[in-house]
Amino acid sequence: MKSRILLFYSYIFTTIRNTVVYVKADDYYHIYEKNEAVSLWVNTIGPYHNPQEAYPYYQLPFCKPSHGIETSKKSSGIGEILEGNQLQNSGFKLHFGTDVDRESICDMTLDKDTAKEFESAVDNQYWYELFLDDLPMWGMVGETLRDDVHGRMEKHIFTHRSLSISFNGNRIIEANLTSENPVPIDAGQKLEFTYSVHWKPTSKVFENRFNRYLEYDFFEHKIHWFSVFNSFMMVIFLCGLVALILLRTLRNDFARYAKDEDLDVEGIQVIGEDSGWKQVHGDVFRAPEHLVLFSALVGTGWQLTVLVLGVILYAIAGPLLHGNMYEDRGEMVSTFIVCFSLSSAVAGYSSGSFYKQFFPTVRAEASSQWQKAMLATILLFPAIVALVTILLNLVALHYESISAVPLGVAVKMAAIWLFVALPLAVMGTLVGRNWGSAGKNEAPCRVNSIPRPIPAAPWYCQPVFVVPAAGILPFGSIFIEMYFIFTAFWSYKFYYVYGFMLLVYTILSMVTVCTTIVAVYFVLNAENYHWQWVAMGSAGSTSVYVFLYSLFYFFYKTQMTGLLQISFYFGYMFLFCCALFFICGAIGVW
Repeated sequence: MKSRILLFYSYIFTTIRNTVVYVKADDYYHIYEKNEAVSLWVNTIGPYHNPQEAYPYYQLPFCKPSHGIETSKKSSGIGEILEGNQLQNSGFKLHFGTDVDRESICDMTLDKDTAKEFESAVDNQYWYELFLDDLPMWGMVGETLRDDVHGRMEKHIFTHRSLSISFNGNRIIEANLTSENPVPIDAGQKLEFTYSVHWKPTSKVFENRFNRYLEYDFFEHKIHWFSVFNSFMMVIFLCGLVALILLRTLRNDFARYAKDEDLDVEGIQVIGEDSGWKQVHGDVFRAPEHLVLFSALVGTGWQLTVLVLGVILYAIAGPLLHGNMYEDRGEMVSTFIVCFSLSSAVAGYSSGSFYKQFFPTVRAEASSQWQKAMLATILLFPAIVALVTILLNLVALHYESISAVPLGVAVKMAAIWLFVALPLAVMGTLVGRNWGSAGKNEAPCRVNSIPRPIPAAPWYCQPVFVVPAAGILPFGSIFIEMYFIFTAFWSYKFYYVYGFMLLVYTILSMVTVCTTIVAVYFVLNAENYHWQWVAMGSAGSTSVYVFLYSLFYFFYKTQMTGLLQISFYFGYMFLFCCALFFICGAIGVW
């Protein structure tokens, strides 16, 4: 026994010693010594206007360097892979602080096939991404230029890459790439690929080296501030409208129904002569139709609400705790995965407590199907994501794009869901059923045993009008922010204004609550007591307008082409709008 303990502590000591003592100076620690080897990584290559149509760098027939450096792939995490990164050592010889005037990479002679591939790449404006000490650089494969020899426009490929690297002490601060020496693309043309490196000192500090990638003029434009102010004024208006309805219309009625003695001299209830929402007080607390599905929607909505809030707060706290979100590849996706797994407990709790409130007694519990509600909550959103991912994977595999999710990553994701998210969701359901506050609250009045018939209502009180109309104002409060988010995601920009996002997220929640109250009031006033689905649909209809806006953005703000990119664009937008529907729907029902 003692030998095992000694062996265990020896292993721990060895691990700590290797971690602390043998620290390598590389792009993980961002510290280099003079003449220390610096790795230049090639990432992806693809059409400039199609962000998701990405391929491995060496899928184009570039010749590989013969410098004795192995062009191996860099190990990546789940988030980094899901973001579409596939780093591979370029094989270039770079040393910290050492200039390279002109170094040959390799030579190659174009044949008909390779010339055709390079011509197609230039036609589609292929560009590639490089990383040096985690700093991204971008360059074009080639360009269509005028050939003075033949007197016509011809496709050219850039054969020289000039690297300009700034450093401060023993840290790299900036890295810039310039593509030079265009050569016409013709079969039989001999190409010599070269590169040069120039190091220069700078006074910029290491902590601010990513600031040059942030487009302050775009994200902090006056219209961004104006949109937030406009949305805030909308919140004030809607809160006033809701207060008017509650104070002037409902206050007296609530006081009437609070009295126990509300009968006239003949023993007939006075409220029987009333009309509108007062007539459905015996049916308004009836369980919604398709209760299992509705509970799953509520639970999933609250899970995603907490998830988004957690990601935003984590991103805001980045400069103080873990660094800015945009500095590490894959950190955003990894954060979503972790938050989704942990927030599964919220989904189970919300769904279980909501379902339980319609079965307050032991006798009623005998007909409960809470297991189905729990299973539906656990599977609802993951099933939608899995289905869309499988379809997109089939398209990506057909095009041999790295946007396809590898099998190993899919297995890891399934394991995270199976061993983390699933148990937390089950635990949350049990806690919500037994100790959730919603499960202990009984309806303030008795529910009629026979459902009341719903009379015909005016057109403006029918759900077919109320539901889509209620989503206009919440969409109006966020559509400017949607433009900035879409542009950051689809146009290679670093999104960093998470304070704006938190503020808009709060405004969206408040506007959704206010508009849903008004929508439910109109429906109840028409004596329609199916208010739960109306509340869910009214709040969730915002997502429909966001999807319609994504159509507008696709046709008028992008230049995307091809089945691969179009599939990924609308697949991602569909998932985004589904998540938004769940979030707004849960807030509306609340």
